[in-house]
Amino acid sequence: MKKYNRIYVAGHDGMVGTAICRELKRRGYDDPITAHYTAVNLIDQTATREFIRREKPDCIIFAAARVGGIEANRSLIGTFLYENMMMAANVIHAAHEIDVPRLLFLGSTCIYPRLAPQPIPEDSLLTSALEPTNEGYALAKIAGLKLCEYYRRQFGHLYHSAMPTNLYGPGDNYHPSHSHVMPALIRRFEEARLAGAETVTLWGTGTPQREFLHVEDLANGLLFLLEHENPPDWVNVGSGQEVTIRRLAELVKEATGFQGGLVFDTDMPDGTPRKFCDTTRIRALGWSPSIALADGIRRTVGEYRQALADGTLRG
Repeated sequence: MKKYNRIYVAGHDGMVGTAICRELKRRGYDDPITAHYTAVNLIDQTATREFIRREKPDCIIFAAARVGGIEANRSLIGTFLYENMMMAANVIHAAHEIDVPRLLFLGSTCIYPRLAPQPIPEDSLLTSALEPTNEGYALAKIAGLKLCEYYRRQFGHLYHSAMPTNLYGPGDNYHPSHSHVMPALIRRFEEARLAGAETVTLWGTGTPQREFLHVEDLANGLLFLLEHENPPDWVNVGSGQEVTIRRLAELVKEATGFQGGLVFDTDMPDGTPRKFCDTTRIRALGWSPSIALADGIRRTVGEYRQALADGTLRG
């Protein structure tokens, strides 16, 4: 990887941002440029521009986002669109104005159509309707991706994007109603185990299929992309393995030691029926993940318990 001297990690204190910072340290980098949102509000264009002008990074990794699960995306759809769109536009445009030479924008595979071909290739973007339950977030990430693509085309900046699949691992958000499926399941099963509950009730039918990638694999993949002088405008980053929500629940149940049964509330939404990304493009560059799902879940349950005991659990 080219030795960038001043790397700014936007969103450094989130799950992805902290994983990137750990990976940079593992590779021998100095501490990256960071700023908590209370110090620099990336939704504020002037504050964002002034911060980037002052710090003069030579590389930006954009991992900032307002995120959540199905309920959060559905109930805060306007907030998710506005905040994520503004953060992306402000950072990318400020980088352009200040002539930051390299920027890697992080999105999500939720940018692809609800009924995209499976596995989902990058060129399925904007070919049909999005999943309604997370359309606001998806539109914001599409806007960021396209802004990078167009600024690269128009101005020659090396701005490019990575679209990870569903992520999990240390530093995740375990909010009872606004978390993603993996942390929601871990918290629910662990609380049920401690309470001696007979069953755990889950939303939907359990039949949708999902792909999960450990956040440490993602951080490794992102820095791998920064090694390339002419990367694609955007690439999917995934594990290459699918699992049904029912099977995922069974893996979490096993990892937590919960002894009760599973109940599926079919009156609640499933979300996208299948979301499995085609990782041919990034694998052709030479990258592949290393953490198996069952191993990653066991590690994450242990980290959840430790964070709960330490009082550092997010959510």
